[in-house]
Amino acid sequence: MTVLVVGGSGYLGGEVCRLAVAAGSAVVATYQRAPGDVPGVRWQRVDVRDRAAVDRLVDAVRPRVVVNTVGVYADWAVTATGAGHVAASAARIGARLVHVSSDAVHGGRPEPYREEDDPTPVYAYGASKAAAEVAVRVVAPAAALVRCSVIIGPDARSRQVAFCLDALEPGSELRLFSDELRTPVGAGDLAAAVLELAAGDYAGVLNVSGPEPMSRLELGRLVARAHGRDPAALRGATLTEMRLHRPATVVLDTTRARDVLKTRLRPPSEILTGGTPS
Repeated sequence: MTVLVVGGSGYLGGEVCRLAVAAGSAVVATYQRAPGDVPGVRWQRVDVRDRAAVDRLVDAVRPRVVVNTVGVYADWAVTATGAGHVAASAARIGARLVHVSSDAVHGGRPEPYREEDDPTPVYAYGASKAAAEVAVRVVAPAAALVRCSVIIGPDARSRQVAFCLDALEPGSELRLFSDELRTPVGAGDLAAAVLELAAGDYAGVLNVSGPEPMSRLELGRLVARAHGRDPAALRGATLTEMRLHRPATVVLDTTRARDVLKTRLRPPSEILTGGTPS
């Protein structure tokens, strides 16, 4: 089948492309600045803010599956409006859509978040991802919406892993939050789950994240050990100390994902040491 990966040049998008090619799919992937480096992919430049450009691409490719991994922190039009354009185009031709969202839609609380919990964003990126979910659900109600957490991997292609490694450099002033809890998920695991959903008919929100809640500082220590560095070199801080208004504890309840998916969502310690996804 033909798979269109919107945002294929990104970290998660690249993993989706790699797995889809390995499974024998014809893969077309989009980029905005530069194409990715996954062999066997046909790259197309497109600006998702341009509805007509998205329609032209979808009409030319006629994909059976569309996976949207796009999300830009500082650009509402790309993250929210663009998601609506992609969803509308996919729905128009009857393509199966998997839209990747984020735990950033939640405002933080001690209890885990289930799929039924409405978004309560407290900062701009979370609001744009929540708006994207609304757009997708309105125009493509049969789509699967994947809410994930911090995406990690064994190397610095992961933004969070790169940040941790930078924080380990001598003289670094970077701090890792000791009170910001997330459920990190491996890029390969998440990509496998996305393609598994693409092959099915699950509709609506699904939390797809790792099994272990941990703070950014705890994750940094795991990264340090995995890369043969001294975890004691990391310096922690709290959100209050840094005067930041962002969610503290956001833990995704993945009970439903464990029932729906065959893909195993591995703990961070296994992901960071390069274990093979199953």
